[in-house]
Amino acid sequence: MTQNPALIVRTLLASDRARWAEMWTGYLEFYETSVEARIYDIYFDRLLGDDPRDFNCLVAELDGRLVGLTHYLFHRHGWKIEDTCYLQDLYADPGVRGKGIGRALIEAVYAAADKAGAPSVYWLTQDFNHTARLLYDRIGTQTPFIKYARG
Repeated sequence: MTQNPALIVRTLLASDRARWAEMWTGYLEFYETSVEARIYDIYFDRLLGDDPRDFNCLVAELDGRLVGLTHYLFHRHGWKIEDTCYLQDLYADPGVRGKGIGRALIEAVYAAADKAGAPSVYWLTQDFNHTARLLYDRIGTQTPFIKYARG
């Protein structure tokens, strides 16, 4: 999965709460948004829960320190029998970017999707996320879809 033997991708643990919150804050700030403090608590509880239709979290650990995260979920698709996987959040600490963290996390989501029988994995990003898009162009395929949202 990765060329760096000091890099480990694993599931989120309750003991990761403080560092997970720091990284998720960094992710939200990059996208110029924020959420209420109570959302952190609710989301973290969901990430640790056992509802198969809820979000999952993988974290990247480099030399014993959490340096990245990804949140993903499985859902039904109207055009397919099998579920599809939506990778909602992907974050690598700015101090370790370029060390394969993002690639390792995406590949771990790919592996989780394969294990769950969900052959399709998709995600969205902002058009200004140029650095991440360099990776995404190598590891995925850009689709022609344009996202719309209610107000």
